[in-house]
Amino acid sequence: MPGAWQLFRGWPRTKILASSLLPCQHQSHSGPVPHQAPPRHPSPCWRLRPVSRSYRATLNLHSYTLTPPQVNSILKANEYSFKVPEFDGKNVSSVMGFDSNQLPANAPIEDRRSVATCLQTRGMLMAVFDGHAGCACAQALSERLFYYIAVSLLPHETLCELDEAVEAGRALSPILQWHKHPNDYFSREAQSLYFNSLRTYWQELIDLSSPGEVPETGEALLNAFKRLDNDLSLEAQVGDPNAFLHYWVLRVAFSGATACVAHIDGSDLFIANSGDGRAVLGVQEEDGSFTAHTLSNDHNAQNDDEVARIRGEHPPSEKKTVIRQDRLLGLLMPFRAFGDVKFKWSIELQKRVLESGPDQLHENEHTKFIPPNYHTPPYLTAEPEITHHRLRPQDRFLVIGSDGLWETLHRQEVVRVVGEYLTGSQQQQPLTVGGYKVTLGQMQGLLEERKARTSSAFEDQNAATHLMRHAVGNNEFGTVDHERLSKMLSLPEELARMYRDDITIIVSQFNPHVIGSQRRENQS
Repeated sequence: MPGAWQLFRGWPRTKILASSLLPCQHQSHSGPVPHQAPPRHPSPCWRLRPVSRSYRATLNLHSYTLTPPQVNSILKANEYSFKVPEFDGKNVSSVMGFDSNQLPANAPIEDRRSVATCLQTRGMLMAVFDGHAGCACAQALSERLFYYIAVSLLPHETLCELDEAVEAGRALSPILQWHKHPNDYFSREAQSLYFNSLRTYWQELIDLSSPGEVPETGEALLNAFKRLDNDLSLEAQVGDPNAFLHYWVLRVAFSGATACVAHIDGSDLFIANSGDGRAVLGVQEEDGSFTAHTLSNDHNAQNDDEVARIRGEHPPSEKKTVIRQDRLLGLLMPFRAFGDVKFKWSIELQKRVLESGPDQLHENEHTKFIPPNYHTPPYLTAEPEITHHRLRPQDRFLVIGSDGLWETLHRQEVVRVVGEYLTGSQQQQPLTVGGYKVTLGQMQGLLEERKARTSSAFEDQNAATHLMRHAVGNNEFGTVDHERLSKMLSLPEELARMYRDDITIIVSQFNPHVIGSQRRENQS
């Protein structure tokens, strides 16, 4: 369709792999990788964690010591930074810039990240996607969800102009400006399919809206999440004449992913979260210290409201089986996610789709597996929980992370580490040893380590990298231990997943002066 692809201008074209039959193959980072084990096939037990994965345990493992340059090479391989122009042609931005990074544990990595500026409306979108049972669903979300959000935010008249231009074959103005690391590739083969589904969606939005109607941000986020998940399901059911695309849409639907998305427009911050990713605000107090303000809820067994919601959606006879061992149907840790049609489709639909699918799926035990006690689907939803926060001058930054980050560092420690990094100051708290018995010599060593950490804390040029260094290398005393960091980064791939998950981090820094002036304007 001539001109239609102008809508997608700016999508990277250079990182599409030649080996298209392996659409989730990860662009490997530079630097030393201790072992190249073959990728593990996803098991039916999604997000299965070992009983004990504490970093605090002694690492008696087959790993070797990396030099500091080697450690830095691994930690910085996937880092990305972007500084927002103070004036973007429409308005002064409340976002100064962002840093992001990823550290794999799975092979290939199952996390994805996306950041983009909305060009037809205002604001920036940032998201972390945490995949499971493979990376296909997270990959699709990283390419598609922002477009669904962007068109959901467009007023009726702009949607009509967009569709008329496509129909006439005219060039379209892009609606997103992507900010991507070169490794964050796009699937060229699926672009036509993705575009057609997106166009069908905006045509329905035209029919449902009226001239002069401007969408509300929270409702737009909610609709975009639900519609994309519905499209993932529908595409898998319909299939595609192209053998590769047929296999791909089924892989996307039978894998799954959580999503934590931020939309920042002036002083308005919206979080749309589905799953166990997390968004935490760093708030600077009057004394210069930082406190954490969580803007999302984890959708898992530790959330009593989620447990009550799921049990309330199914008959009393399933009360003991719908959540077992803190997992949905005893299998899935997040209680909300995209894809995962094995928890949404009827057994009959699953069998019908698989029987008509390509041979590769028949060889995958995961896709043929039916969850136990599967009586009243759907058990899973991608519907997000929406949070709105009006930014204040003391709100200095936002951290969005996959659960691999929050499993290793408490939110307050995350905010402290990032706050000290961004402000260039160390809030020296009294040295605590957490109940450990230490000698005077050990105490002296800890104090010397703290001194060294103070002088070298800012060797990282990226806040997400700096936070990742702490997440992987912190010892029981709260300081980065190079030996521990080296061992964790040199673990063979078959062992790394036993000690941590993939870690993906986005740190967005706010402009307090712009936010303060915007708040005054809104109040006047």
